[in-house]
Amino acid sequence: MRYKKRKYFLAGRINIIQRSKIRELFEKASKMENVISLGIGEPDFDTPEVIKDAAKRALDEGYTHYTPNAGIPEFREAIAEYYEDFYKVDVDIDNILVTAGAYEATYLAFQSILEQGDDVIIPDPAFVCYVEDAKIAEAGIIRIPLREEHKFRLNPDELVEAITKRTRMIVINYPNNPTGAVMKKSVVKAIADIAQDYNIYILSDEPYEHFLYEGAKHYPMIKYAPDNTILANSFSKTFAMTGWRLGFAIAPKQVIRDMIKLHAYVVGNVTSFVQIAGITALRDKRSWEAVERMRQVYDERRKLVLKYLNDMPHLQPFKPKGAFYIWVKIDPELDMTSEDFADWLLDNARVVVIPGTAFGKQGEGWVRISYATEKDKLIEAMERMKEALSKL
Repeated sequence: MRYKKRKYFLAGRINIIQRSKIRELFEKASKMENVISLGIGEPDFDTPEVIKDAAKRALDEGYTHYTPNAGIPEFREAIAEYYEDFYKVDVDIDNILVTAGAYEATYLAFQSILEQGDDVIIPDPAFVCYVEDAKIAEAGIIRIPLREEHKFRLNPDELVEAITKRTRMIVINYPNNPTGAVMKKSVVKAIADIAQDYNIYILSDEPYEHFLYEGAKHYPMIKYAPDNTILANSFSKTFAMTGWRLGFAIAPKQVIRDMIKLHAYVVGNVTSFVQIAGITALRDKRSWEAVERMRQVYDERRKLVLKYLNDMPHLQPFKPKGAFYIWVKIDPELDMTSEDFADWLLDNARVVVIPGTAFGKQGEGWVRISYATEKDKLIEAMERMKEALSKL
């Protein structure tokens, strides 16, 4: 018997994963000159020196070997201390898993909790990885809209209506990407009660917790539903450590145990000297002083961009109180889809913004602008947009 020759074999599950529309737009922009990107969700600050110095010392001290799969015990202790100090939440270190960023934490949660035939409720709009993680887990996906009239907060009544007998998990992300919305304490408690009443897990993705404005506060879900919450968090945004790939998950023991098993085969352990630097990030007051300086700068930029956008024709911004994004509504009279508008703005103003549909169908008619960009570039981008829009 002769077999048909093939250049390669590819698992069918790979074909269900969609390539990020964000990356496609960046690729187009990379081939153009004089482009200002307001697209990527990454701090433009450098990692605080005190954290970098800690990593260098760790290397010199021989932290170049394997660590326990769950992470270095002292680092997990520092994470537990952090939740006690900031939120008065008691976390056992055995409920903590150190991960390669919040990305891995969310992936492990989906793979550990969901299987074929289960449903997961994912807000719309939402960060791009949740839907793709659900697809890989072969779970059913129920999108629940985040509405402007509710200030893009999840509505508990709509959440209850969306729950089915197969629902196993709800995804929550506040402060929110892409809208910049924050959650009220009463809503957090209502969602926690729903999860407990229906015996559903909550995946709460909280990497923007320290970038809050106008007196807004963050309420970690584990404070209100500790037995039903899988918390994913990251050092990437808080400490400007995106390239370090350092995050963690906190979950009930029966869940974290299985997440660790999968993590052991996917990653093994997070880089040892990076974990040691994470201890300094959490315990050294200088790193927190740097976080506050970043927050203040983000707030200044937020106000600047909002002022410009409010004076521009054809655009209406939602006023964010968290993260470092502004969710902007496109004038329906322009008769442009979100993708059309993002392409038009790139071609006519040389400015990158992200079409709302990259985050779900409910994002149609909106674009996301990141203000994690230095002030001079933000001003130049705003001036370019204003000039281009004035010609429409």
